[in-house]
Amino acid sequence: MIEIPLLTIISGLLTISVRLTGLMLFAPWFGSTVIPARIKAGLVLALTVLLFPSVGKGIATYSTAQWPVLIITEFIIGVGMGLATNVVFEGAQMAGEILGIQMGYSLVTILDPMSQSETKVIPVFYQSMIILLFLAMDVHYWLLKAIGSSFLSVPPGTMHLSGLFTWTVIATGGTLFGLGVQIAAPVLSATLVVDVLLGLMGKASPQMPLIVLGPAIKSILGVLILIATLKFWPDLYHHLFVESVTAGEHMLHLAR
Repeated sequence: MIEIPLLTIISGLLTISVRLTGLMLFAPWFGSTVIPARIKAGLVLALTVLLFPSVGKGIATYSTAQWPVLIITEFIIGVGMGLATNVVFEGAQMAGEILGIQMGYSLVTILDPMSQSETKVIPVFYQSMIILLFLAMDVHYWLLKAIGSSFLSVPPGTMHLSGLFTWTVIATGGTLFGLGVQIAAPVLSATLVVDVLLGLMGKASPQMPLIVLGPAIKSILGVLILIATLKFWPDLYHHLFVESVTAGEHMLHLAR
């Protein structure tokens, strides 16, 4: 009489904690190396205890022999939801890498607060601004709400890795390059136009010191356009974050 309820509680706590762990490891901000592992573990434990009374009733009892498969599937769900949102951050990182080369800052490095490694200055600027927008827009709360709702839409042990689900995951990752170019488009377009104009001027007047003037012009123009476009960033990233969370929820529906 006691063994069955106890096994049910253990199964419920296990599935909730594993899905949350997958989210914490791969979601933006939550998965940052700046946050100590013990803090992440404590947050997973606290959220597990808070979620269990509301979602634990719908979790079936699983034997210990079923736990390995259950752990893998639950971890995949958490990872998928985290990566769907992290695509926005990776796209911004790619945009920063592209603009770092175009604006002549490819050799200027700074300590990245997210990865704790030496990174080019423009990608660090993009990452720092996006993490501030991420927190200011309460997107981290969106993720916690989405992971809580996922236990209702995809109860533990009911996930199916269909071909459509796999293709959707691949397609979501495939949008990374296009997203990076889209974010970098204003500054990238301006610097490419400058490259064309400098090339034409070099043909018309080979005596002009364009090798010296070119990088300075591109750098100044790029910074000015970057500053001018900052006011559009909240709307842009709000739209991108909404799309990323929606994509994560869409993956859950395909996994049912």
